[in-house]
Amino acid sequence: MSDHQQGYYLPAPSAWPVKASAGLLCVMLGAANWLHSEWFGPWLLGFGFCILLYAVFGWFSTVIHENRAGITLDKQVDHSFRWCMCWFIFSEVMFFGAFFGALFFVRMFAVPSLGGTGTHFMSHLLLWPSFQTAWPQVMNPAPDMFVAPKSVMEAWGIPAINTFVLLTSGVTITIAHWAILANHRKTMLISQLATAALGVTFLFLQGHEYLIAWLQKGLTLGSGIYGTTFFMLTGFHGLHVTIGTIGLCVILYRMLKRDFNPHNHFAFEAISWYWHFVDVVWLLLFVFVYWM
Repeated sequence: MSDHQQGYYLPAPSAWPVKASAGLLCVMLGAANWLHSEWFGPWLLGFGFCILLYAVFGWFSTVIHENRAGITLDKQVDHSFRWCMCWFIFSEVMFFGAFFGALFFVRMFAVPSLGGTGTHFMSHLLLWPSFQTAWPQVMNPAPDMFVAPKSVMEAWGIPAINTFVLLTSGVTITIAHWAILANHRKTMLISQLATAALGVTFLFLQGHEYLIAWLQKGLTLGSGIYGTTFFMLTGFHGLHVTIGTIGLCVILYRMLKRDFNPHNHFAFEAISWYWHFVDVVWLLLFVFVYWM
């Protein structure tokens, strides 16, 4: 064992976190100003994304080089990596939990309250007498406030196909994990490639679904609370699938470079945990956004 592996490895001070934070700040400010119709909003957003991509690429390249050099193979470091990934996924659970909570509150409390259900009869008369409780809102209760969509998004079309796609990808990435542990290189590569291809397929189908929602159904972010919750939940999930698919492709590249073996493959495990989390979130989306 070399000298740098005898103790807990601490990386040298790095500028990558500062660069990534600067990119995120530009993304946030650019998006906010774009929503307020400022001319520089889109440019600042794009500039922030470029900085963020540069920082992420450089940061992860550094980590990969450290792994290849063997300086992060200590059991304590591996234990820390696993806990960090667990806490990251927990933060993602809380992130989506907030949006699912908003959907639950709207459907179970806000909309019935506006419609005068139960003990909310007086508030219904005072606030919005013409409002009728219904979910989703496809009839225009107040045309001057928002334009309601023509119809809802069906569950048994593209969403059902995408559910099958993601469930299949969960199987293929599990096969890839088994193949790593058994040191079956060909099976590992084929399964990982299939998982990445399924991720791309999901994104293509979701993009097609968004076109249908916009062009045929008139469903947008501005189409009342139904449009808002639909695009916030499915859109952020699509963003996570995009990030996960990029991660799968990076892992496939590292597999081709023979970076993993049965005893050293945490990077693959991390992206597989993330991918399984994305699968579970989609199942919840399919049930509560499309089906119910």
